[in-house]
Amino acid sequence: MLLTALVLVAAAGCTSEPTPTDDLPEAKSLLGDASTAFGEVRSATFTLRVNGTIDGISVQSADGELTREGGPAGGAKGTVRLTLMGQLIEGDFVLVDDQLYLKGPTGGFTRYPAALTESIYDPSAILDPQRGIAKVLASTVNPRTEAREDVDGTAAYRVSGRADSEVVKQIVPGVTSDVDVTYWLAEEGEHLPLKARVTFPAPDGGDAPTVEITLSDLDKPVTVTPPA
Repeated sequence: MLLTALVLVAAAGCTSEPTPTDDLPEAKSLLGDASTAFGEVRSATFTLRVNGTIDGISVQSADGELTREGGPAGGAKGTVRLTLMGQLIEGDFVLVDDQLYLKGPTGGFTRYPAALTESIYDPSAILDPQRGIAKVLASTVNPRTEAREDVDGTAAYRVSGRADSEVVKQIVPGVTSDVDVTYWLAEEGEHLPLKARVTFPAPDGGDAPTVEITLSDLDKPVTVTPPA
């Protein structure tokens, strides 16, 4: 579970003004469509950003590609910024065949066992229908469609709700209680998720930390192999 273990989401900003909610579609139906459609997605490009300090999350940011191929849990590759064994690491990562490979600014890749990846974060979980974003979408309670917004040039519905910690922690480590979730779902087609945000409780006198994930290039061919 490494990058579930790199974690959800990025600043693909919403650039248009929100529209009134009186003509927006019902949230539960949107989430149902999005969950069903995303559960069939086999690959994606993702960006993840952690905004603020969250206990239990070692990853600060990650960018890369995901696939459901490449071992029982699928595979992922890209760049990552995380704290590992007390040290800040910025470099490349490959997750394949239940092994994590990390490469810093110098030197080659170092392989780590699956047990270590599970303690950090597993980005490949994002695509898993049983524990990834499709599962979180389907499990969201008290959802409401809040606005129409633009996400990187794509019209989207912004939908917010509440999600159980046991579901969300599969893709966002550090979740210990139920959390607020917000999704940006494509207005056209099957309402596939473009972006998601998990908001943690705010510390005393501080801003609420968040984990954000953006998704693009769904089902574009992605191959992940162990580094040479």
